Amino acid sequence: MSGRRSLTGLLHLLLLVLGAVWIYPFIWMLFSSLKTNTEYINAGFKLLPEAAQWDNYARAWKVGHFSTYFANSVIITCTTVVIVIVMCALTGYALGRVAFPGRKLFVLAITATMFIPKGYTIIPIYQIIKSLGLLNTLPGIILAESSGAHVLFILLYMTYFHNLPKELEEAAEMDGCGFIRTFVRVMLPLAKPIIATTAIMQFIWTWNSFFVPLIFSINKPDLRTLAVGMYSFVGEHTVDWSGMAAGASISLIPVIVVFIVFQRFFIEGISGSVKG
Repeated sequence: MSGRRSLTGLLHLLLLVLGAVWIYPFIWMLFSSLKTNTEYINAGFKLLPEAAQWDNYARAWKVGHFSTYFANSVIITCTTVVIVIVMCALTGYALGRVAFPGRKLFVLAITATMFIPKGYTIIPIYQIIKSLGLLNTLPGIILAESSGAHVLFILLYMTYFHNLPKELEEAAEMDGCGFIRTFVRVMLPLAKPIIATTAIMQFIWTWNSFFVPLIFSINKPDLRTLAVGMYSFVGEHTVDWSGMAAGASISLIPVIVVFIVFQRFFIEGISGSVKG
């Protein structure tokens, strides 16, 4: 018994050490955002600054235009999340509840798109956005970000809806609900864990997205997101490292808050889909 306790204690100690190593870069970035550029370069692995430089955050917010980039990121990310949730929920509902010819082939086809790197699809996406007259606009970036199959989310919805009792649809039909009305009033409210999972993951991916916002805002810096806005700290001959660390700290706050608020639903959504 004592040997098992010792082994458990060693395992916990090992996990704590690994956790500290894992989180150290994040803590180092937070403390680095409070240093001067000279101290940042010469500090090495030293965490605590000699004197906290809170002006770094003011410089990132105002001089670095992070107030504009933050607003762009919020608009692009939240709108993209809503679009992806609606598209994937409808697709997953159709695949999970309707037995139509070629259903399995369609699932295999969209699953195969998971292996296509996003960089290979940027040219057709760019051409489509251009043909719609949405280049250098926020709607264009939103449409580009929300494009794609989003196979993981579709499969999560498909599995979840497939495992719901058929009696729910039959009861809704008896009450006069059609296909869409049944989906909106009965099925979708039951899929809150999957909605939360989709919202969290898509929020993180879109918020941290760099390639697509860079391509579609390259000719209009006012449309940059926070990830792309890091360029504002890079000059021709110098780099504002402490300002960049402050900007990175600002950009991480919404991601952390969203995950903390919705983590319970996120875990329920993943575990429910795995069980299904």
